[in-house]
Amino acid sequence: MGELTAILVFLAVLFVLLGAGVWVGLALVGVAYVGMEVVAGRSAGDAMITTMWTTSSSWTLTALPLFIWMGEILYRTRLSEDMFRGLSPWMARLPGGLVHTNIVGCAVFAAVSGSSAATLTTVGKMSIPELRRREYPENMVIGTLAGAATLGLMIPPSLTLIVYGVTINESIRKLFLAGVLPGFVLALMFMAYVAISSKLSKNFNPQPEPVMSFSEKLKNSRFLIPVILLITLVIGSMYAGIATATEAAAFGVLGALVLAAAQGSLSWNTFTTSLMGATRTSAMIALILAGAAFLSLSMGYTGLPRALADFIGELQLTKFQLLMALLIFYVVLGCFLDGISSVVLTMAVVEPMIREAGIDVIWFGIFVVVAVEMAQITPPIGFNLFVLQGMTKHGMGYIAKAALPMFAIMVLMVFVLIAVPELATWLPNTMRATPGG
Repeated sequence: MGELTAILVFLAVLFVLLGAGVWVGLALVGVAYVGMEVVAGRSAGDAMITTMWTTSSSWTLTALPLFIWMGEILYRTRLSEDMFRGLSPWMARLPGGLVHTNIVGCAVFAAVSGSSAATLTTVGKMSIPELRRREYPENMVIGTLAGAATLGLMIPPSLTLIVYGVTINESIRKLFLAGVLPGFVLALMFMAYVAISSKLSKNFNPQPEPVMSFSEKLKNSRFLIPVILLITLVIGSMYAGIATATEAAAFGVLGALVLAAAQGSLSWNTFTTSLMGATRTSAMIALILAGAAFLSLSMGYTGLPRALADFIGELQLTKFQLLMALLIFYVVLGCFLDGISSVVLTMAVVEPMIREAGIDVIWFGIFVVVAVEMAQITPPIGFNLFVLQGMTKHGMGYIAKAALPMFAIMVLMVFVLIAVPELATWLPNTMRATPGG
């Protein structure tokens, strides 16, 4: 069976299963089964069981449910309130005022969560009422929150980077290191947008904040100490070479439990609710990864990934042209699939392609994360848009329009990454990382 026929069979089965409402993980298993039995003409049973079990029992993957659980615990603490109280005195005098707490708060929480949705919900539940009460422009409040929450996908510990690393068998710690500087630069770009917009907009007339002395600002900063200690514990242990990503995740869970207990937020109900929430999310992602691994094996038997890579090679695209094609591809795909599904579904085909083109796989992981970040705020399936719709009761069109400037900034970030690849490669190259995370 030719490559074109194989592609059509794979796509037809995938769209039928997804259109019927089948879970993404099971849809991938179904596509892979058809690929093995019909396209490749091989028995799928033993290969399916072995591949799915091997992927699901990966030691590197252990970091994923632990980081998810850590985020679930923190979501149920008073962390967002404390962050706002600690950050607001320092942000108030910047051009754009307290809108910056959306961005800095998301960047801080992203460093202990790894999830875009958890970052958005935790920061948003505190900042939206406070900023509304101070009469900040609604579209700026909503837009910056939608965009800045995507930093949870890039700033370590990032669930998307863990999934990407497991899928292509690369060091999780290297990928985490690669995400630090781009995440920091993207946050600064968001803040620059807020500063410029506040000066140009005629509707930017928030209530002035009371003037605070330097000593009062320092006093309020004590509320940031718990989260800074947790970031230091999780990220610092990895960067210092003391712990792998999995071990750092375990430290993070223990630290989050201690923080919740110290705040009086830890009860048996909080513990069990956070544990079950993490279990549900982890099981969903594990099923997607297992299905994607089986699909990769199935596609390998058909020879499709190599054929597509050879076809791209024959087109003689430059690296830049290939990256632009992949950027558009991921943004379009992200309109219909969540970020993790987009990554695992495509890596079997994309990985040989980028390796053939000589593109650094660590750098490409950050490129993919930026593309997936865009998908989080792209209608009709942009997940952050749905979360914000539930929180603010605004229509999807209003929220998407408010988030449009942030989308444009992410596009600009892609070109910054291409122009200065050292943003993503410098830290991993200068700090030793343990293969496999």
